[in-house]
Amino acid sequence: MEGRLAWRLFIRELSQGQLMLIILAITLAVMSVTGLARVSDRLQIAINGQASKFIAADRIINSPVEIDPQILVEAENLGLQQVRSMQFNSMAYANDEFQLITVRAVAEGYPLKGTIELSDGPAQGLPAPGSIWYETRLGGILGYPQALELGNSEFNLSKEIARLPDAGFNPFASSPVVLMRIEDVAKTGIIQPGSRVTYLYQFAGDSSALSQFEQQVKPLLNNSQRWVDVQSGDSPIAEAVKRAERFLLLASLLGIALACAAIGIAAQRYCQRHFDVVAMLKTFGASRKQIRILFGLHLLLVTILGVVFGLLAGLALDAVITSYLPESIAAYGAPFARPVLLGIATGLISAFMFSAYPLLRLLAIPPLRVLQRQLEGLQLGMWLHLTLSVAAMGLLGYLYSKSIALTLTVVAGVLLLGVLLSLFGFALIRAGHSVGMKTTNPFQLALAGLRRRARQNAIQLVGFSAALVLLLTIVALRQDLLNEWQKQLPAQSPNYFLVNIAPDESAPLTEYFASHDIKATDIYPVIRGRLTQINGETLISSEQSQNGEPGRVGISRELNLTWRNSLPENNQIIEGEFNTDDYDVSVESEVAERLGLSLGDKLTYVIDNQELTVTVKSFRAVHWETLQPNFFMIFSQKALEPFAYTSMASFYLPESQRSLVIELIQDFPTVSIIDVGAMVAQLRQIIDQVSLSLTLVLVLVLAASSLVLVAQTEAGMATRQRELAVLRTFGASGWLLRWSTGLEFALLGAIAGFMAVVVAEFTLYLLKTQVFELNVYMHWPWWAMAPLAGAVIVAALGTWRCRSLLQQSCSQLLKARA
Repeated sequence: MEGRLAWRLFIRELSQGQLMLIILAITLAVMSVTGLARVSDRLQIAINGQASKFIAADRIINSPVEIDPQILVEAENLGLQQVRSMQFNSMAYANDEFQLITVRAVAEGYPLKGTIELSDGPAQGLPAPGSIWYETRLGGILGYPQALELGNSEFNLSKEIARLPDAGFNPFASSPVVLMRIEDVAKTGIIQPGSRVTYLYQFAGDSSALSQFEQQVKPLLNNSQRWVDVQSGDSPIAEAVKRAERFLLLASLLGIALACAAIGIAAQRYCQRHFDVVAMLKTFGASRKQIRILFGLHLLLVTILGVVFGLLAGLALDAVITSYLPESIAAYGAPFARPVLLGIATGLISAFMFSAYPLLRLLAIPPLRVLQRQLEGLQLGMWLHLTLSVAAMGLLGYLYSKSIALTLTVVAGVLLLGVLLSLFGFALIRAGHSVGMKTTNPFQLALAGLRRRARQNAIQLVGFSAALVLLLTIVALRQDLLNEWQKQLPAQSPNYFLVNIAPDESAPLTEYFASHDIKATDIYPVIRGRLTQINGETLISSEQSQNGEPGRVGISRELNLTWRNSLPENNQIIEGEFNTDDYDVSVESEVAERLGLSLGDKLTYVIDNQELTVTVKSFRAVHWETLQPNFFMIFSQKALEPFAYTSMASFYLPESQRSLVIELIQDFPTVSIIDVGAMVAQLRQIIDQVSLSLTLVLVLVLAASSLVLVAQTEAGMATRQRELAVLRTFGASGWLLRWSTGLEFALLGAIAGFMAVVVAEFTLYLLKTQVFELNVYMHWPWWAMAPLAGAVIVAALGTWRCRSLLQQSCSQLLKARA
């Protein structure tokens, strides 16, 4: 019987339009999550797909020895493409000149991702057997010979390499690169037992197969073997990709928060509309169980309808947005099951968790309400509502992001918003009590209205503020990320590096740059040294520590050290002062954290078999993605003066002046020139795609926030309709009611805007320090703009929604249904 009654109630209220608010809210929730999940997944896959061209594959195993063949069999069984290559150093001989080179020996199929760029365009295939493709600077150093001797064989130099897709970025690896077929390596006779060779095994394929392969293979790798992907740090785009993925996850989490806010508002309104119905049912003898089943089934039907509409709307939203994406991004497919399942889970979990407390209040309505309309039953238990709401938001957030840091940050922001609104917002609204019930002007009437609806307005402030907080957070983060990337790659970023600059060549190089109007960075001295002690404690390698040897774990390789009298442009002091004494050192912050350093620690280095002890004076944040000279350790000049050094620099050269590269090679034959122009262009392309992604997600969140504001405005219409009827009865003019209504909404919006700024600043602080690693600063213009914008937006929405009520006569308002 309850099922038939629930169905009849559902059909009747659906036909009368009384369910539109809650169905719209659930539809909004599911649409936001499904649509954002589909779009963000597609963008995330596309960004990773484009970024994978930097390593010429999706995954790489880097090993000093050949890996177990069974690993390659596993990759083949999973349907992964694979290519094997080798890398080693050797001396090459041509035209009576010797030159140390880096040999890349690759198998057929290389590269799996990206293309080999030659001086005359993209390569088709690999070098012919017995031929070598060479880096441009090698030709300049050796005088562009027809052939060169490598080991026991002679190879034709056939084509110039502009860039290999997985060339990486290591300006200290100064030897030119040559590319040859892997089957030609045996003819050289270079590789012998004990030779230092790096074996690279590159894989590409379906993401699920790659994940399965990673789970199977990673535990089998030893300490000398590395698993590499686009986020491993080997790619210059790694940090940008990581931040973009975090942003897309955050945007979807905020979409979930918006969805939860919309459903909570709608559930509250739904239950309030049925207080009288429950009182009447109890009066006619309905049991608590019957009423619980009736409204439980009714809410389930509403939820199912909202979920179905939301899924269809979310998929349609994804299709529309995809049609406007660049072909290079739209070509990437997005998973279907995950966004759909997440949308269904969002609708069901949030509808239940956010409806639990309003439903409890509904079931507790006493029969006496049919005589006393002010009775509302259960008044306690808001802690239960808060607990269920936060639990729902946290559960959905973690299900989507799998990130505790992101989820906790969003939940912390929501909790702060709730606390501030409960204390501050309610207090501001209650302050209208001093005005009394005077209605001589619109402002006084608006304040009186705020006082009369104190509880309802406090709830409305939650919805208004939540939407504004999410908008401010997304807008600020998007702009900060774009600014960060633009600072890393400004116009005329260096596209060439100079390394191995002798001390007596620094001045002539500086003059050469000035005479040809070339924009160059400072010239940085480079000295190789090994950190051996911290505060007198001898350092050991991680392998030694694993073998049980005593000592403090350090850095088990030589470092490139430099000196500076001033802080480099792309560095930022985060603690201490930059090298004020002769024997000070400034340490990059991540290395300092890894080594457990504190200001004032004594570091001992071995340089040219001599010990040097210096004091840690400061910690620096370094933007490694700027493609400019960067160092872990920067000393004062006095400390490093006794040691021999070479120098490095970078400079920008427009395409029209590329001929100067040959001139540089001829004028400074011992200086190595590294062309990173192709890398910069590829990096810019990835950043452009990331920027587009952030913009699209921002548009989605803006649309979702607007719908939440509309839903929140709708929530108070019934009460407002009754009050307008009473005020009309007592002779209030249309002008007075219109202005007072607009001012009341404007005050709500201004308070919501102010509270949104407070919470947004707090949330951004957590996100920037714990998730995105960005600089923290206050957004002072917001403190004036957000309350003003909130007042204008909420006043416009409220006045627009109330326009039909304000145009009705007293009798029409009294006859209309609440």
